[in-house]
Amino acid sequence: MEFLLVSLLNGISYGLLLFMLTSGLTIVFSLMGVLNFAHASFYMLGAYFAYQASTWLGFWPALVIAPLAVGAVGMAVERFGLRTVHRYGHVAELLFTFGLAYLIEEAVHLIWGRSSLDYRIPPDLDGTLFSVYGSAYPVFRGFMMLVAVAMLVSIWLTLTRTRIGLVIQAALTHPQAVEALGHNVPRVFMLVFGGGAALAGLAGVIGGAAFVTEPGMAATVGSIVFVIVVVGGMGSLAGAFVASLAIGIIQTFSVALDYSMLDLLGRLGIAPAPGTLAQDVAKLTIAQAAPVIPYLLMVLMLIFRPKGLMGTRAD
Repeated sequence: MEFLLVSLLNGISYGLLLFMLTSGLTIVFSLMGVLNFAHASFYMLGAYFAYQASTWLGFWPALVIAPLAVGAVGMAVERFGLRTVHRYGHVAELLFTFGLAYLIEEAVHLIWGRSSLDYRIPPDLDGTLFSVYGSAYPVFRGFMMLVAVAMLVSIWLTLTRTRIGLVIQAALTHPQAVEALGHNVPRVFMLVFGGGAALAGLAGVIGGAAFVTEPGMAATVGSIVFVIVVVGGMGSLAGAFVASLAIGIIQTFSVALDYSMLDLLGRLGIAPAPGTLAQDVAKLTIAQAAPVIPYLLMVLMLIFRPKGLMGTRAD
């Protein structure tokens, strides 16, 4: 029971971190139709900006400054790069953001080097929140969950209950009418893209302290982000939330399970011939196969439900 509860809590906290990272990409795609391959790089920038700001001002100011700085970078990218590329279609956008990811990584190498940084959990959040059967649950993981839930509620309220949310949604479907009402549609899209980047930066502030801040962190989570977007449904924020929790829980449990198909076959009295490929495959444990499981889930989703859990097919 202890293993079950602790793994479930860790899976939920990891899933909520994935949602913090994925939500910005989902919003940008749903409102602008842009699939940003550099989104995970904004996550990395958030961690590095937070590290730099925390060395000067402390963690709490960095929690505000870093996402705003990443959002400003995102707005500059949209204004001076993506807006020009947009007229050439989605392929040009993909190539642009793909190249941007490499540029951001090289910039990080030049400024902060290639080694990991000593970006740690702040002392205020470095403790035990509660105990589960004697196992201490960290305060920082509880803080991570709180920030993710607060962000989800804020996004939902902004898009559905505020004037700016209505303008953003109207600008997507009826841009000429929105311009006729006096709103600057290109500026709206710039703010949306910057907001998506800021959300990734916020995830970087949290994730960089919880895990490791190093130049490869964008590549580590970048592929998982697109798995979540596909599984949850392209452009569906609710689908991204469900898929993030599901993949977070699945990965957390799978890395801790040291069982293999060979164990199950042995209990059933069935054993593959020694030295064969079947035996080698059966020897693989769930923990060894854990990194592949999200991608297997994505392939199955594309085969049996291409629109994802909560996505809709384009007409």
